[in-house]
Amino acid sequence: MTRTAITRRLLGVAAVSLSLGLAACGKGEDKAPGAAPTEITFSILSAEGQASSGPLWQPLLDDMSKSIGVTVKPYFGSNYTVLVEAMRGNHTQVGWFSAKPEVEAIDRAKAEVIARTVNREGLDSYQSTLIVKKGSGITLDKVLACGKQYNFGIGDAQSTSGTLAPMTFLFNARGVVPSQCFKTVRSANHQANAFGVATGVIDVATSNSVNTIFIRRENPQLADQIEEIWVSPPIPESGIVVREDLDPALKEKIRSFFLTYGQGEGPEAERQRKVLAGLEYSRFAAADDSYLNPIREMIADQKRGDAEAKGDKAAAAAANAELQRLRSLREVQP
Repeated sequence: MTRTAITRRLLGVAAVSLSLGLAACGKGEDKAPGAAPTEITFSILSAEGQASSGPLWQPLLDDMSKSIGVTVKPYFGSNYTVLVEAMRGNHTQVGWFSAKPEVEAIDRAKAEVIARTVNREGLDSYQSTLIVKKGSGITLDKVLACGKQYNFGIGDAQSTSGTLAPMTFLFNARGVVPSQCFKTVRSANHQANAFGVATGVIDVATSNSVNTIFIRRENPQLADQIEEIWVSPPIPESGIVVREDLDPALKEKIRSFFLTYGQGEGPEAERQRKVLAGLEYSRFAAADDSYLNPIREMIADQKRGDAEAKGDKAAAAAANAELQRLRSLREVQP
């Protein structure tokens, strides 16, 4: 694929998703809550749509269809807002979300967590990164010096690693406001930001360790033009969510499918592990909403900072109380 084609796709898919988004989803909306559907739709974040992510996810969705006895159709969205809204409207019933949008789906879209992903190295966390063009001479100290000398690419507003983590762990911690620090600030997905850095369109951008692996595998030449200048503390990995009102029996079939997929011995388990490897996963682990508490901590910290910046003492106090509650839960966990 040429760079021109990639650019067109990156620019065009968002417009397509936003204009067609909910109309393009599955037929879950035709089913009453709790009824057993004959077809469900599985949402997937993909910057480049089905052409890019389809071959990676379709084998798993085909296996899921066979396992649960219900046809599973994919829905590829270019940003998390579209995907959360699709689930909120019951246009999708199951989905793969990164941690921050998972919280949004739980709070706003009647979703619940049934599993979390584990990467090929056996880790259930990943890291946010700050990337620059290799050889540019841009360092973290230079970035944090501000002065409006760099064009900055931040992530989707709902992105855990693209926005929430760098704001919490890097910028807020140092009193840096991106809009006041950089020459320009533009929001895009990780793939678009990486392409922008590699081609010199933007000087510095957020990304994550998962995106680094995908770029290295899919476009080594592009990866060679990028280097990391900051890495965050560990962030909870992505997870699988379902709508709470999905037929209970079907929900348990879906949960069982993910928790047993790629496990055991024999040719079939080995084939499934190859499917998982294509997604950079080794397995799905059991999880509930509590695994997202570190994300809720980051959200509370962000809310507190925003409230303090606005001089809203009541909101700042409420956010701080929530932050302390979450921290106390973490401290008593084994």
